[in-house]
Amino acid sequence: MSGRPVPFAFEKEPVTLSIPEITPLRIVSDRVKRSPKYAQIRASIFYSGLAEPPVVARDPGEEGKFLLLDGHIRLAVLQELGEEKVTCLIATDDEAYTYNKRVNRLAIIQEHKMILKAVEKGVSEEVLAKVLNVNIASIRTKRRLLEGICQEVVDLLKDKHVSINAFGELRKLKPLRQIEAAQLMVAMNKYSFTYAKSLVGATPSSQLVDAGKSKKVNGLSEEQIALMEQESAKLDREFHLLEGTYGEDHLDLVIATGYVRRLIENAHVVRHLARHFPELLAEFQKIVESDEAAKPTALREV
Repeated sequence: MSGRPVPFAFEKEPVTLSIPEITPLRIVSDRVKRSPKYAQIRASIFYSGLAEPPVVARDPGEEGKFLLLDGHIRLAVLQELGEEKVTCLIATDDEAYTYNKRVNRLAIIQEHKMILKAVEKGVSEEVLAKVLNVNIASIRTKRRLLEGICQEVVDLLKDKHVSINAFGELRKLKPLRQIEAAQLMVAMNKYSFTYAKSLVGATPSSQLVDAGKSKKVNGLSEEQIALMEQESAKLDREFHLLEGTYGEDHLDLVIATGYVRRLIENAHVVRHLARHFPELLAEFQKIVESDEAAKPTALREV
């Protein structure tokens, strides 16, 4: 390593700028201004002020002017509300074309925790609904999101974009089965209501919260439900077996693939295989090509 200090991405202090000094890099269209997202941001700024400052960069072509990198809707709302100045963060690099890729949508459990924190501070559900521009019933649903959900499931899904209705299905399961279902959701990278409902449908009645009730699934007979439960239990067992050996198998695959790559990088070996074992050479090449295709683009280009 060179030992050189890592440069700051932003200037140390935010700066209050006159809005006319800021040049947007795109126009906020009338269609965007009619969208629910715009209305939500407008309501949030109107009721609670600007929570996140826009990001600008100094205009290299004109001193005292700034290019808007992030916050076009926020700036449009401020102009609509008659504001003349705004506090901004000044980026040290012009990341106009890459800045937004660093923005992640808020996960549902994180949103739930933010609502709880706001309520604890005395913000009413009515005000939250106005600020977020949603129905008050939505606020109440998100506030009660984790009722009946065990802590292990919360930890597994805390940063996942899970359908809000999926938690209603998980709530039907006993804690141990909840954990198994959440693990399957993470492993399959599926967080939809439909997938959660299918996991509940494949769960034996003894693992449901209402174990005394007979389970009914629309369109399926009792025999079909029993068969689905058996197949689900078999799949769970196979999944856990594979999960237990995955690390070791993956390490073996990496080592073997590396060895095959070194073989076909040797011209003498390639000529010998092409002359005497062309089928084997073709398979070796497929292995290496598959490994290259599986790597992230940035790694392939290094």
